[in-house]
Amino acid sequence: MNAAMPKILVVDDTPANLVAMRRLLADCGAQLFEADSGNAALAMCLDHQFALILLDVNMPEMDGFEVAALLGEAERLRETPIIFVTAAYADDINRLKGYRFGAVDYLAKPVNDAILQSKVRVFLDLYSARAQLSATLDTLSERNRQLGIEITERKRVEEQIRHQATHDMLTGLPNRTLFHDRLLTAMQRATRHGSFALALLDIDGFKGVNDGHGHPAGDALLQAIAVRLRQQLRANDTVARLGGDEFALILEDVTDAPALMERCRQIGERLAQPYPLQGRHGAFEAKISASIGIALGHGDAGHDEELIQAADRALYAAKDGGKNRCALAT
Repeated sequence: MNAAMPKILVVDDTPANLVAMRRLLADCGAQLFEADSGNAALAMCLDHQFALILLDVNMPEMDGFEVAALLGEAERLRETPIIFVTAAYADDINRLKGYRFGAVDYLAKPVNDAILQSKVRVFLDLYSARAQLSATLDTLSERNRQLGIEITERKRVEEQIRHQATHDMLTGLPNRTLFHDRLLTAMQRATRHGSFALALLDIDGFKGVNDGHGHPAGDALLQAIAVRLRQQLRANDTVARLGGDEFALILEDVTDAPALMERCRQIGERLAQPYPLQGRHGAFEAKISASIGIALGHGDAGHDEELIQAADRALYAAKDGGKNRCALAT
């Protein structure tokens, strides 16, 4: 027998009735299973999924109503359609009792061949339709699951691409593109009386580390500098790498110039502390410093390039003044 064929269970305690049912349903397109008692029927229902149960009402020990009631208590079995086969179903009380226990139909004994085969065909078609619907829903559910995975992966890739387009690959800091966006946002957000500051940093002594200990050591130094800069800033500030050993800070909510200068000096002091690194000749401590040029921005500030040029002029003044210092644009 084909395992995919639907299954029908015939329950009757009379061997002759089982033989008759077997003959009538031989060509119905389903596998036939037989049980001669209610207990045997329940045991088979635990091992098989039946498209239909033809259940004799009058059986010793456990009648058909009791079998149906027990099947209805099991969640997996309660949807299995049951046709009661009885010689006394004309009684309306028994008919209602059967429906209450889960009967979907009745067949009278002696069984009419055409009626039996017609009813069985209806329920086999219903079972087939349900199976196809279930398979379709399973396929749809799996497709939805796959789509969910694909959408999540696509979003992850798109986010990764967006991040790579706006962040420096080496340090993970915002790059020049995102820096300009953040700077314009800071200029638009600043009120006429509120202010922010732009600080441009050049790393003093970076070339010596890069040339003397190798490019991997130089890259590790830039990454360590990025970490320290992040640690020195507040949540709404921005630190960006503009390229090479050039960094930029956008410092929000600046109150006054002396406090700003003190803060920048503290940043310079933190950057000047030694960096334990590995170079081409082994472990070493890199000692660098930072020259910082600062320009104050206001709500009535002009173009962002004007602010950048002002900070750049201050940066050159800091470097000309001996490096490792801060200079404020006038």
